[in-house]
Amino acid sequence: MSFTIATSLDDALAALADGARPIAGGTDLVVGARQGKDPLPQNLVAIDRLGELARVEVTDSEIRIGAGVTHAQLMVDASVVDHCTAIADAAALVGSPATRNVGTLGGNVMNGSPAMDTGAPLVVLGATAELRTASATRTVALDELWTGPGQTSAQPGELCTALVMPARPATSGSAYVRLEYRRTMEIAVVGAAASVTLASDGAIESLRVALTAVAPTILEVTGLDDLSGSTVDDGLLASVAERASGQATPITDLRASDRYRSKMIGVMARRAVEAAAMRARGEAVAVPVNRATGVGAAE
Repeated sequence: MSFTIATSLDDALAALADGARPIAGGTDLVVGARQGKDPLPQNLVAIDRLGELARVEVTDSEIRIGAGVTHAQLMVDASVVDHCTAIADAAALVGSPATRNVGTLGGNVMNGSPAMDTGAPLVVLGATAELRTASATRTVALDELWTGPGQTSAQPGELCTALVMPARPATSGSAYVRLEYRRTMEIAVVGAAASVTLASDGAIESLRVALTAVAPTILEVTGLDDLSGSTVDDGLLASVAERASGQATPITDLRASDRYRSKMIGVMARRAVEAAAMRARGEAVAVPVNRATGVGAAE
C-alpha cells in the first residue's frame, strides 16, 4: 500500500490519475474496511490539507462550498447558515463531534448513500457537483451523479472539488429534519429537506422537497408546481406530506419497516416545509431544526 499527502490540488489529481483513491476524513472509507464491506484501496492520497477545497465562497450569483469543508465548519459558517441553512441543519446531525470535525461535504456526497444527511438539502438548493481530473473539469447534476446505493457516475481519476448552488432570493428559506432514535452516531431513519421561496404577498413562489433514506438514491418529490400561489397552511402541508409518502419507495430493515418509513417521511416533509417557510418569512429557527423544534431523539 502507498499513502501520499497531497500538498496541492495538482498533486492530488496526478495521484488520482495514477490510480490512487482520495481520502479526507476517512469516516466512510475506514469504517467500511473495518466492517468488511470493502478493503482499503492499495493507493491513497490524502487531500485534507488542501486549503482550496476547504473554502465557502458567496457571490451575487452563486454559493460555492469546497468539497473539503467539514461538517463542523458547515454547521456554524455564517454564509452557510444565512444562505443555505438546510445544509447547516444536516451537518449538525452527522455522526458525533469527532466525525463532524473530520468528515467532509465532498466525502458525504461521493459516498452515495441514500441515507446521507447533506444530500436532500443539496438537491432542494439546486446544487451541482464539480468534478475535476488532471486535464478537465465538468459539472454534474446530483440526480445524474448518484446512480444507486453507494454508487456514482464519477469516472476514475475524477475528484469532487466543490458543490455549487445558485444564489438564494431574500425571501427564501430552507430546512432539513430527520427522524432519529438517538442523538449521536445515528443514521437517518428517514429525513426530508425543503426549500421555500415566498412572493411579496406571502404565498409560495417556489417549493422543492427531497427525501432521505426512502429510495435507492436521494429522492426529490415531483409534481409540486401546482402548489405555487398557495398559502403555507395545514392544507398545503398535508398535501406535501401525502405526496412525499406516496412517492417514497423505502425498504424494510432492522431499523424500520417500509410502512413506518412511508408514514414518517410525510411527517418529516411537512415539518421541513413548515420550518423553511418560517425562515423565508424572516422568523428565527435555530440550527439544527431537529433541536430547535424538538424533532427526533430526546436528550
